[in-house]
Amino acid sequence: MAWYDEAVFYHIYPLGLTGAPAQNEYQAPVHRLNTLRPWIGHIKELGCSGLYIGPLFESVGHGYETTDYRKLDSRLGTNEDLKEFVRACHEAGIRVILDGVFNHTGRDFFAFRDICQNREHSRYVNWYCNVNFWGNTEYNDGFSYDNWGGYNLLAKLNLRNPEVREYLLDTVRFWVSEFDIDGLRLDAADVLDFDFMRSLRSLASEIREDFWLMGEVIHGDYSRWVNEKTLHSVTNYHLHKALYSAHNDHNYFEIAHTVKRQMDLGLGRDVRLYSFADNHDVERIFTKLRNKAHFTPVHVLLYTLPGIPSIYYGSEFGIEGRKERYSDASLRPCLNLEELKKGKNPCMELITALGKIHSCESALWYGDYRELVLTTTKYAFARGDLLITVNNEDAPASFDLPGEGTFCGALSGKQYKAEQGTVHLEIPGNSGEIWIPKANGRKKYTPVKDRVKEPGSGSRTKGQTDSGTTKKTPQPKMPARAAVPKPYEEMTIEELQAEILAKMAANGPVTDRMKQDVLENVYPNSLLNWVRSFR
Repeated sequence: MAWYDEAVFYHIYPLGLTGAPAQNEYQAPVHRLNTLRPWIGHIKELGCSGLYIGPLFESVGHGYETTDYRKLDSRLGTNEDLKEFVRACHEAGIRVILDGVFNHTGRDFFAFRDICQNREHSRYVNWYCNVNFWGNTEYNDGFSYDNWGGYNLLAKLNLRNPEVREYLLDTVRFWVSEFDIDGLRLDAADVLDFDFMRSLRSLASEIREDFWLMGEVIHGDYSRWVNEKTLHSVTNYHLHKALYSAHNDHNYFEIAHTVKRQMDLGLGRDVRLYSFADNHDVERIFTKLRNKAHFTPVHVLLYTLPGIPSIYYGSEFGIEGRKERYSDASLRPCLNLEELKKGKNPCMELITALGKIHSCESALWYGDYRELVLTTTKYAFARGDLLITVNNEDAPASFDLPGEGTFCGALSGKQYKAEQGTVHLEIPGNSGEIWIPKANGRKKYTPVKDRVKEPGSGSRTKGQTDSGTTKKTPQPKMPARAAVPKPYEEMTIEELQAEILAKMAANGPVTDRMKQDVLENVYPNSLLNWVRSFR
């Protein structure tokens, strides 16, 4: 097995964390990347052995509209800064992967600028998809082209063009030789050309046996992307959604069903998906949870279910972040590590403890998954010889599980002895525990003292008044389906959303949270993949 199979990742969006300006004026480099050096020790303290950091290269704005693939964004510093940063991470035992934004470029990329200047005579016309000199854009280019997500700021590359493919593969070779990176997270992998991903996989094998390729995929059958010929892993958005909504809806069946479906496809057993509670594109988990005390069982599951867990910077402190329709800035804040670490923080204490447990217990890397107990509010499963229990109710929960000998709670320090092949375990409300067989030489863990609680008044959930009565949440307005059936490619965003909701309803009950997830997705390519994923 490879290093990434045993890793816990930390995820940094560097332009946000360093407080870089939202717009790049292409001025002299400002060495903001160097301000992240103290975070390396923090990442190590959390028990993380991998860092996903990106986007990093020269762009005009948020980083995913690349201007120069081979130059660190001048708002962050110079290539030498990045080289030294990766070296410092490696010295601390932390592997580094970065964003590969290969589906599209920004309008300032040299090939696109050449088309703007030379039009039909540009040698780069075929570097982009469907360049049409009879069309136009809001930029008054005098031509149109394919883009990502309906944004002409992101011009779609023609990955079927051998010259484009070779340029991008040479870019990866440059990153490895210049910065000594350990892998790539492929942006918008759900719309990347599969032949291009096969070429990347071949290159990865040439670079080194354990060079990791992880793709951003939201909806669909993940096994299409994760296999021996394309990618090693993809983002597990299915589990991400289940983690928060199963707690908000008090329905552990959603998580267990998600895990079972993926295990049946060989995902989680033969390969490991990239698991997360939040990231730079979605709301913070502390914001999403109606009961903040559910932070504990969510993260116990994140670290113990099959997969490669990841923590998004700042969420280990329980910070909030709400998604806005026209800006993701609140999800990508500038943070002061020294200020965040002042005083005790139960979220930080929990994440640190889980990181240490994950780094020592190989059953969490390679152990078989076996479901043991499942109700709407209680869930227990085994990973190898470990027993994991979670509870989403305010009241304590008890479990009678198969086991021999004595089991010790890695988080609480509590011990229970099995009798006649059954161990009776108890955990508090809104909590979780990892039960480890007590044996000579087995590592002992420092108990977590402070539990994560609902701010203010204990377990009061979001949406409740001080009198305890529940406020009625306004129902989201449902989009109308197309009056006349038409190809998905011709549908508006609202029509695609309506089709998805209709297909969901045909499969079973649709919760308010499920409706909201559909309505918050305003990306055409993502919606197209989602609607096509129904069988």
